[in-house]
Amino acid sequence: MFFSSSKRSYLGVDIGSTSIKIVELKEVNKAPELVTYGLAELPIDKAPGDSETNIADIAATITATCEKAGAKSKQAFAALPTYSVFTSIISLPKMSKSELKSAIHWEAKKVMPLPIEEMILDPQILDEPGPNGTMKVLLTGAPKTMVERYLKIFQRTGLMLLGLETEGFALVRSLVGRDKAPTMVIDLGASSTDILVIDNNIPFLNRSIDVGGLHVTKAISRSLNVSLARAEQFKYDIGIKALDSPTSEIPRTIEEALTPITNEIKYTMTLFQGQTKKSVEKVLLSGGGSLLVNFSNYLSQKLNLRVYVGDPWARVRYPVELKGVLQESAARFAIAVGLAMRDIK
Repeated sequence: MFFSSSKRSYLGVDIGSTSIKIVELKEVNKAPELVTYGLAELPIDKAPGDSETNIADIAATITATCEKAGAKSKQAFAALPTYSVFTSIISLPKMSKSELKSAIHWEAKKVMPLPIEEMILDPQILDEPGPNGTMKVLLTGAPKTMVERYLKIFQRTGLMLLGLETEGFALVRSLVGRDKAPTMVIDLGASSTDILVIDNNIPFLNRSIDVGGLHVTKAISRSLNVSLARAEQFKYDIGIKALDSPTSEIPRTIEEALTPITNEIKYTMTLFQGQTKKSVEKVLLSGGGSLLVNFSNYLSQKLNLRVYVGDPWARVRYPVELKGVLQESAARFAIAVGLAMRDIK
């Protein structure tokens, strides 16, 4: 979104708070085909920051991950974290291109939380002027400082950064595809949870909450007085008990840790319905936190909606012998797959 290129890119690089994921895709008969993929765990204090040491560490991890995976492409797309990107849909009357640029600049001053001089703006016209002469524009803005950090990281990797966009558009490609129905995507990372409502293939609404999988792990660690490593294992071994079993119950510690997330999900749904008079029809889960046992069933009961763990590999060709291992890690690669798909039509 914030950069563009006519060259095709095959590499998607997802820099998370505790891991880095890379996926390389190539186009075969107008469809994406898997070349390779890789994952590297990253200490939580290595998330993208200002220091040169921090930037150098992340760049080195990306380079090492690409080498270990045997990645061949040097052309990459990356995504800015949802919490750092601001989006707003604005309505404007029909006007010339020169007038539109000025109008968007003026509207951005009203809706963006930072001075627009400190941001990079990317407007996208969603539809042509309707009967009343107005058109909708998706206005996305990212702090220049955040964009500069990513540029510095990729300059050190030797990769050519062809595009830098929002995670929402990557998730649309990998999980939603051409489904135009109002869909909520919940990306449960280690440190935060991103909640997006996608309508007509456009990320209409996105919110971020500073509660993620690590929050649940720490709650279990405190409750049982065990190490974080043991608590993490317990979380994925036990998770949320099957809701249709005779002893249908949820470990209280896990449920309490998830409450802020479920409350934010419900609020976002209400907000979307109030703004559009539409209702979310289904929910897709992604991110490592979504691997919690029976979480999709639990959330489905809480929301009274269909909830699925999204499969980013569903639109990608790959060797059948890799199906098991790819499905096991699918939730963690949704953003990286979507990024690598960007220029594959």
